[in-house]
Amino acid sequence: MMGSTSPESALRLFVIANLLTEYALDRVETDFGIGLSRGHRQTVSADQDYYPQIEKAIRVEAAQMAPHYEVFYSLEKTIRGLVRDVLEEDEGDEWWKSERVPDQIRTECEKRMQRETDSGTTVRSTDPLDFSTFGELGEMIKKNWDLFGGQFTSKKAVETVMGRLNALRGPIAHCSPLAEDEVLRLQLSVRDWFRLME
Repeated sequence: MMGSTSPESALRLFVIANLLTEYALDRVETDFGIGLSRGHRQTVSADQDYYPQIEKAIRVEAAQMAPHYEVFYSLEKTIRGLVRDVLEEDEGDEWWKSERVPDQIRTECEKRMQRETDSGTTVRSTDPLDFSTFGELGEMIKKNWDLFGGQFTSKKAVETVMGRLNALRGPIAHCSPLAEDEVLRLQLSVRDWFRLME
């Protein structure tokens, strides 16, 4: 049984489980050349003037990588939500300014946020935690194990799974294809993450 999981966290877990199921069904359709009549939408609504000018092999590769990005995006947002929920429950609304957040992580997140503000583009969020990296989220969990330990079965296992996920994040975030073994590793690592939770 999980610790004090909020309804929002439970919903995030449900969404990720559904994304993994959708991915598995996509693979069945692709591998066997069949349509399951799921009414599944395409991930990309392409710019009809310019997108077709991109080499077809690249467009096919992008479509194959889209589900992996979707799963990782959802997982990272879920982990951010967990960090926020646990620290806010312990420290209240000012949790971000508490000693629970390492100074270096707070400083780096706030610098990234300021760089976006200074660029004149729309800032992605007013929440500094949204500017944290996957590795920084792992560090925050480890630093606050007294709070997170009740959420997981093993600190070492959390470090191991977070390390694997962080390594898999690189190709996904930097537009490189995942080898078939790495696709399987991503699926297993996401499942491992949820199995870690009591």
